[in-house]
Amino acid sequence: MRPEFRSYTAAWLSARNKDCNGVGSMESRAFAVEGESSSASAPPPAPPYFDLKAHMSAIAEAVNRELDVLVPVRYPEKIHEAMRYSLLSPGKRVLPLMCISACELVGGSQDVALPAACGLEMIHAMSLIHDDLPCMDNDDLRRGKPTNHKVFGEDMAVLAGDALLTLAFECMTKTPSSVPAGRVVRSIAILGKSLGAQGVVAGQIMDIASEGDPDVSLETLEYIHVHKTGALVEFAAACGAILGGGSEEEIASLSEYGRCLGLLHQVVDDILDVTKSSQQLGKTAGKDVLAKKATYPKLLGLKESQDFAQELARRAKSFLSSFDPQKAAPLYSLADYIANRQS
Repeated sequence: MRPEFRSYTAAWLSARNKDCNGVGSMESRAFAVEGESSSASAPPPAPPYFDLKAHMSAIAEAVNRELDVLVPVRYPEKIHEAMRYSLLSPGKRVLPLMCISACELVGGSQDVALPAACGLEMIHAMSLIHDDLPCMDNDDLRRGKPTNHKVFGEDMAVLAGDALLTLAFECMTKTPSSVPAGRVVRSIAILGKSLGAQGVVAGQIMDIASEGDPDVSLETLEYIHVHKTGALVEFAAACGAILGGGSEEEIASLSEYGRCLGLLHQVVDDILDVTKSSQQLGKTAGKDVLAKKATYPKLLGLKESQDFAQELARRAKSFLSSFDPQKAAPLYSLADYIANRQS
């Protein structure tokens, strides 16, 4: 039996239906989710202008430079080449950006969060390598290039992913000695749970089990997205807050921000899968439809899915309302960026 979990989709639909029936105020779109504080539904303040593109480029440059050092081409060359092929492939580096920005928001620094940020990118690369395998999503294209197993073979792709995963945990231990060891241990423990059978693996299992099932519910679909993708996104924000010395309240707020953003990313992915071409996406478009997978456009409709994505972005930003808007500007801007991305 699937454990109960807080469903953003169900809460949004309930609030929306009340609004359509004339029940509640104009703020009914600010839906309430059981177990959250009422501040989560407060409209977020307007953040100051922030050049997210320049900030993303700067973070990506710092992370890429470090990753290049952490994974050199050495004996045995084949495995390191396979690791580097996916790890150093051009990407937005959203997870490192979240981790570093959350750390800085609570008083930490980029140097404090950089090892964890690099570890997150390694885990992200691992998840993409394994997700693309024939036994999983069976994809041939990723970030505009042939997938790892198409270039290096399935055996090497599996091992490259495994090697990146273990190296990520090693990276986490290289957090500067100025950071109390307890924070590092706590982060690693949460990471293990986020990746395992209660996190990413749980989402992947349910994704596979639900393929071709015409009776998949919205609650099950959200469970898949929140775990398969959202668990790692939530961890990225929480990890930065923990390493930066945030209070328990700050860590909780940033965790919820990450949870919203993880679901938002997948809802937008579902939308783009049916509205964009493979060339535009850099990966195979329309695969979810061909695989008869449940998606938000399939279960809610395209317009409703787009509305839900915008509400998730608003909700994510509401969890930043207790922070200095100037310091939180990168995370405010990131929510809008993910909601409105075109690839």
